Amino acid sequence: MRLHILGICGTFMGGVAALARELGHAVEGSDANVYPPMSTQLEALGIGLMSGYAADHLQPAPDLVVVGNAMSRGNPAVEYMLDARLRYVSGPQWLGETVLAERDVLAVAGTHGKTTTTSLLAHLLESAGMAPGFLIGGVPGNFGVSARLGGASGHASPGPSSGAARQLSIRERTPQGSPEGEGSVVPPAAAPFVIEADEYDTAFFDKRSKFVHYRPRIAILNNLEYDHADIFPDVAAIQRQFHHLVRTVPGNGRLIVNAHDERLAEVLAMGCWTPVETFGIGRGDWQAELIEADGSAFKVTHRGEALGEVRWSLLGHHSVMNALAALAAAAAAGAEPRALLPAFASFESVKRRMELVGEVNGVRVYDDFAHHPTAIATTLAGLRAKVGGARILVALEPRSNSMRQGAHAAALAPSLADADLVVFLQRAELPWDAGRVTAALGGRGTTVPTVDALIAALRTQARPGDQVIFMSNGGFEAAPRRFAESLRQA
Repeated sequence: MRLHILGICGTFMGGVAALARELGHAVEGSDANVYPPMSTQLEALGIGLMSGYAADHLQPAPDLVVVGNAMSRGNPAVEYMLDARLRYVSGPQWLGETVLAERDVLAVAGTHGKTTTTSLLAHLLESAGMAPGFLIGGVPGNFGVSARLGGASGHASPGPSSGAARQLSIRERTPQGSPEGEGSVVPPAAAPFVIEADEYDTAFFDKRSKFVHYRPRIAILNNLEYDHADIFPDVAAIQRQFHHLVRTVPGNGRLIVNAHDERLAEVLAMGCWTPVETFGIGRGDWQAELIEADGSAFKVTHRGEALGEVRWSLLGHHSVMNALAALAAAAAAGAEPRALLPAFASFESVKRRMELVGEVNGVRVYDDFAHHPTAIATTLAGLRAKVGGARILVALEPRSNSMRQGAHAAALAPSLADADLVVFLQRAELPWDAGRVTAALGGRGTTVPTVDALIAALRTQARPGDQVIFMSNGGFEAAPRRFAESLRQA
């Protein structure tokens, strides 16, 4: 079958393209922005890329058009597709029907931490010898690709040979106290599949959240806050979508839920038909007790039973919560949790999640994806716990739709409490005044109109021992690496 993917260079749709190619389909695609690293990864797979959305990209007609959610009415390719009555489907629906239908799906949902938790869960299952498939909204360090079919396809990466975790087929372990008892077996049709379950809408013709198409057996509900102001009017609208996801998880499945999150508790109160296990720091079925304040080491217990310690490279309470969620989900899939604990030490985080770009003249430069006030605050708190009194300098780009609309403006200054200096990129097209954020920082903040001005401002301030973090969910015009290079040339 020949597939044409509209919006192919997005992380999700690029992953869909890679999976379709692995299944043996002829794949091509169009995007407004064809550039590395996704373009390089796709071209290496033999996938043809076309720049822009011209109607003639769909001539001769492909067997199926797979439509990304960035597409909208008025797009030339979309209009031609509709006028010519070409067969089309959304990316999530294609994935759900073609790849996930016969798999044991583990879905990771939440406002924050989806990409890291999904990558970590795939890594844990790999260490258990399960050779999972996955689709992740980033490039996980342990795999080097954002998507693969997994063991059933014969293309899985080899698991570790250390024997650190026992190799099992997926099985359902019903929580203690439920009527079914412990250890009922649900054999898989294929290797498990781990997917980042996004609450953003599916396509211009399907306004449900993407994750309703995935039908997971195990679902992580990591956290829930207001976001995506362009499509959700309030947090209640997001809760309704999360409850749609809850409705799709079978009774012999498992929900892994943040024990600290009241909004998730409200979602479950709408109705729940699946066994629930909770996780938290000092709370829930799966608990962590911090050994190091920065979250780099912690003890793990399950229903009061000590399992052991985790020591790894990630920082922050949010990272500890992600770890607990992934561990609980891996255990629900049949892995032995004690045997998984050493695997945390070898976990390589996703690119642009507190990624160390380099250390130049004593200045450490990080690239981070944080773009919501909660994520900003927890990331900075974790770094502060690690570096103590060292100065933290933040470069912030309001890039997400919610940020650009000003939905989080009131919460931004408090989220930057651990920063010693903030340089806020206020592009000319930003429709609100970022000066009100920097003014609330009490002399610790300034706004600049361009990335060049931002780099210059940071260069005049940075000194040995500083930690400089660039925060954006966009490309930021390669600012972290450009800043590091400017320090080398100073």
